[in-house]
Amino acid sequence: MRVMILGGDGFCGWPTALHLSARGWDVLVVDNLSRRNIDNELEIRSLTPIRTMGERIAAWKEVSGRTIDFVNLTVGKEFDRLVALIKDWAPDSVVHFAEQRAAPYSMKSARHKLYTVDNNLNATNHLLAAIVESGRDVHLAHLGTMGVYGYTTAGLRIPEGYLKVTVDTDHGPTEQEILFPPNPGSIYHMTKTQDALLFQFYAKNDGLRITDLHQGIVWGAQTEETRQDERLINRFDYDGDYGTVLNRFLMQGALGYPLTVHGSGGQTRAFIHIQDTVRCVELALKNPPKRGDRVKILNQMTESRRVRDLARMVAEMTDAQVHNVANPRQEADENELVVANDQFRELGLKPITLAEGLMADVTDIARRYADRADRTKIPCVTAWNAGRAEALRDEAETAAPSPVRVLSA
Repeated sequence: MRVMILGGDGFCGWPTALHLSARGWDVLVVDNLSRRNIDNELEIRSLTPIRTMGERIAAWKEVSGRTIDFVNLTVGKEFDRLVALIKDWAPDSVVHFAEQRAAPYSMKSARHKLYTVDNNLNATNHLLAAIVESGRDVHLAHLGTMGVYGYTTAGLRIPEGYLKVTVDTDHGPTEQEILFPPNPGSIYHMTKTQDALLFQFYAKNDGLRITDLHQGIVWGAQTEETRQDERLINRFDYDGDYGTVLNRFLMQGALGYPLTVHGSGGQTRAFIHIQDTVRCVELALKNPPKRGDRVKILNQMTESRRVRDLARMVAEMTDAQVHNVANPRQEADENELVVANDQFRELGLKPITLAEGLMADVTDIARRYADRADRTKIPCVTAWNAGRAEALRDEAETAAPSPVRVLSA
């Protein structure tokens, strides 16, 4: 089987490429290395040392004996090259990671909002149009986000994409199934809701086979393959724009930096370990929808936790302190989140949960590369709107908040 991985140099894309290659897939990575350029813009670097794409591929060949191909191409800009690549390389599947993935980055400024919309929506539309233009029957698996559902309390177990509703009509009540109503919390999340509409159109109009994976927040640093050689190591983002909350907590605890909890910490989020991410992508590729089927939507998450509960776990494990700070995001301070993930469990996923041993593995990596950390980049300073920006300024002008020692429950 042949798979083309768009955005295969990134945090989820690179370990996915290795995982599939190790299991016998022919893999082509397509990437314009834009994530590395964003590091330059933000004057930050991955906590772990990331090798060049050429070094990564050579190391994988040395370790595994298998070859990963690479093409530097901007999806969303180079349409004719993309069509030609799909025709010539003839993938059975395409995995679409080629989108700007950080909510805070998408909200930094008007320019960042424009970039995120332009990059993400054009990448998705170009890819869909290119598959149609190629004439090939390609299964597309897209990495979406649980954030399309919003971060308020839905009041029900969030289904996998589709919601059964009863509509009052002139002829009495009738049942319909609709896309679960989106409620994006950032420009980034908004682009993912628009992706969903593009998928619905191309599946209906052109019969494309599409799987949309609504993923939770990824934690963990390494997979089975990235552990095999330091040259294969995955990214580890800890800064306020790209660092995901649990990895940031684990890194902060390892460095003796107080865990920064936004607001009360009552925000409930869905989580998934990076090893489960690559397993879920493989399961999705092995179980595609049939041509003519509606878009297949799977909730790619394994558990939900409150942010303050995560902080408690990490604080107890690392003897860290917790600081409650002003929340830069426009979101509910407290919410409930109950999510259905039946399809992946039925496909055989045995989920990795937030076990202390695995969290310790991340902490060990943070300690190993602590000398690469820039502590000035840890705080989240990107405000969602003027009101949130004012709250951050007010907090900065006052004395630092008193640390809260987290005690065992």
